[in-house]
Amino acid sequence: MAERMGFFTDTSICIGCKACEVACKEWNDVPDDGFVFRATSYDNTGSLGADTWRHVAFIEQPSRGGDGDGGGEGIEGWLMSSDVCKHCTHAACLDVCPTGALFRTEFDTVVVQADVCNGCGYCVPACPYGVIDRRERDGRAFKCTMCYDRQLGGLEPACAKACPTDSIQFGPLEELRARAEERVERLRGEGKPQARLYGADPGDGVGGDGAFFLLLDEPEVYGLPPDPVVTTRDLPAMWRWAAGAALSMAGVVAVSFLGSGRGR
Repeated sequence: MAERMGFFTDTSICIGCKACEVACKEWNDVPDDGFVFRATSYDNTGSLGADTWRHVAFIEQPSRGGDGDGGGEGIEGWLMSSDVCKHCTHAACLDVCPTGALFRTEFDTVVVQADVCNGCGYCVPACPYGVIDRRERDGRAFKCTMCYDRQLGGLEPACAKACPTDSIQFGPLEELRARAEERVERLRGEGKPQARLYGADPGDGVGGDGAFFLLLDEPEVYGLPPDPVVTTRDLPAMWRWAAGAALSMAGVVAVSFLGSGRGR
């Protein structure tokens, strides 16, 4: 196994240019999103999905002080965040895939093999972050591969390569975590006590993420679950219970059969 690689996305320096989205689509030949104008935000792609593997969210921060036109609620500022598959340490999508289409690479990332996927969709509800989705055209599941093919060639993923502010950083996961901790301390020292890391803790509900983030507000503001857990955590206990129930039933059947035999 090679050294574990990952993403550190520093949302404090994201400018919302969406260069990462474009680079991801171009390199991975990801289809367009339909060019649907939602009229709810300047964010034109909406969310992660089968046809959006990197998504830059535009989050409006309302101001209660008025909008300068005689009162009312205005916009104080914006939070920008380039979201992506988290490449969980304990990945529920891997647990539920019946065909082996999902596999863990030598870089400890999680990849979907489209030519093996049968479109069952089990991985979609299994993901605690709502990342994986199926394409309507053929039903197969797709998500970020962390540019597995580029990593094999010694290259960084296309999104990180294209990011003009270095908001998306790629490298050995442990090095990124140390760098991120330093960045958080620096921001707090500059008067931003709300700065925090999300997904960097190996002790969280998914064992830590291979793609983690520096946030400037609560996770919910960014549309992220505050306490994600691996959705298959109870499967071993459920299988043990099912096996015990099956053995008990077999015992009942055996006793009934023997009893009926003696009666004859």
